[in-house]
Amino acid sequence: MVNVKQVLLGVVVAASLCAGTGMVTAQQPATPPAQLQTAPAPPPSPNDYSDPKTWLCKPGRKGDACDVDHTTTIVAADGTLTKETTWKANPNAPIDCFYVYPTISTDRTPNSDMNPDPAEMNVVRQQFARFGSQCKTYAPVYRQVTLMGLQRVLAQNAGGTPLERGLQYDDVKDAWNYYLQHDNNGRGVVLVAHSQGSFILNRLISEEIDGKPVQSRLVSAILLGTIIAVPKGKDVGGTFKSVPLCKSATQTGCVITYASFRSTLKPPANTLFGKVPDADQEAACTNPAALGGGSGALHAYLDATGKTITSTLKIQPWVTGPADPPIDTPWVSVPGLLTAQCTKNKNASYLEVTVHGDPADPRVDDITGDIGNPPNVLANWGLHLIDVNLSMGNLVDIVGQQAKAYAAKKR
Repeated sequence: MVNVKQVLLGVVVAASLCAGTGMVTAQQPATPPAQLQTAPAPPPSPNDYSDPKTWLCKPGRKGDACDVDHTTTIVAADGTLTKETTWKANPNAPIDCFYVYPTISTDRTPNSDMNPDPAEMNVVRQQFARFGSQCKTYAPVYRQVTLMGLQRVLAQNAGGTPLERGLQYDDVKDAWNYYLQHDNNGRGVVLVAHSQGSFILNRLISEEIDGKPVQSRLVSAILLGTIIAVPKGKDVGGTFKSVPLCKSATQTGCVITYASFRSTLKPPANTLFGKVPDADQEAACTNPAALGGGSGALHAYLDATGKTITSTLKIQPWVTGPADPPIDTPWVSVPGLLTAQCTKNKNASYLEVTVHGDPADPRVDDITGDIGNPPNVLANWGLHLIDVNLSMGNLVDIVGQQAKAYAAKKR
């Protein structure tokens, strides 16, 4: 029997992450919100991005959101455990990375404040800090639409609200312009985002970068958990006029994008990702494990305790029987367990993730990452909670290769 309270909670969390059309829509029931204040409020003042407190990450700072432990236990199929300790921030990285995080704020207001809470710190740890091995990391705090804000929208406005318009976009644009004027110094930059952050950067690229002189500094854009439209059979056009999809790790000025779904739970008719309204276009999918096409091995970095960007999921032991030595690292990597390919069904184009669990070996046979608990998961969201974790190692490796290719072009 379906646990209605649990499903409603999953719906609220899911709807609060982002909607696949760039709009949060009332397609699902939601719990009643608190009453909103009706008195008009004065427009908020712009943030001062010269203040270090307005940045979660900036290069060289100790103790900020990107200064985390990347130590990983590699769990082989035969149960052998080894530690990986090689991931370190590179203070001399040749390029920059600029990150916009997804909807995770637990503030009880429609838009978040500028005081980061553990949710903002955790999402940077999950999705961005590891890029510091290849680039100098910049992550602004912004007044995003909160989990509570989108819950209220669901209950009061069936038409939805654009995630890429409003205070949240204005803040990111201001942070981007401050970064360009004061920190970039003509360096190449990778844009990184997920969910609400990706919708915001979709607009920023379209209006502020695509076809503008600053496009020459775009090493790549990694925009996950969103929808980017391209004409069917083509790599450019649609959402962006002159920013193509990445087809190799040495290509620069291009986009990596996907929404991930299990091979055993394909996008349903009401999928929130992977489809566009224009019949002549399709949702773009680029596979970080095989940018040139086909299937490839995902180099995932998964939280050893089951934590995702918004919750902690119940996980099975990574190895059956006593682990020797015990897993005491923040992260786990599972080589050979996960592969992916870009594919389509009648509802969507998407990144299909296959889990190659083997009951005969001692390693865990599945991963967590769905919204809800099996069998009552929200299939239309896919593996949204771990979109980035699934290919973190692949993405960081690609950025390293793109940095070299960008430097060669500049020479």
